[in-house]
Amino acid sequence: MTQSKLDLLQGTLDLMVLQTLASMGTQHGYGIARRIEQVSGDAVLLNQGTIYASLVRLQQRGWISAEWGASENNRKAKFYAITAQGRKQLAEDTAYWRRLAGVMGRVLAMSNEGGDR
Repeated sequence: MTQSKLDLLQGTLDLMVLQTLASMGTQHGYGIARRIEQVSGDAVLLNQGTIYASLVRLQQRGWISAEWGASENNRKAKFYAITAQGRKQLAEDTAYWRRLAGVMGRVLAMSNEGGDR
């Protein structure tokens, strides 16, 4: 049985993009998407529309900046970088998701202590 690709919860893609930029430095959209796919073990596949919607949203919030430049194959590409405000948001979102994951882990680990009543 093969596992299907994961549907992302709202806000998770933005967090993934911020983390990718924080860890890898300035990247173009295609590079960000491929890195997220690679790190996820291809459990997350991103189409162009999805990644660029996230990049526009993050740029509008001031969490990333963008500049035009040339890609590795000498094509015009927009390169994105995390801002100081974006790093602050990344820290807040990371703390939130870690806390939520801990709570979900505890809830999902519950045994059927009380039986079916």
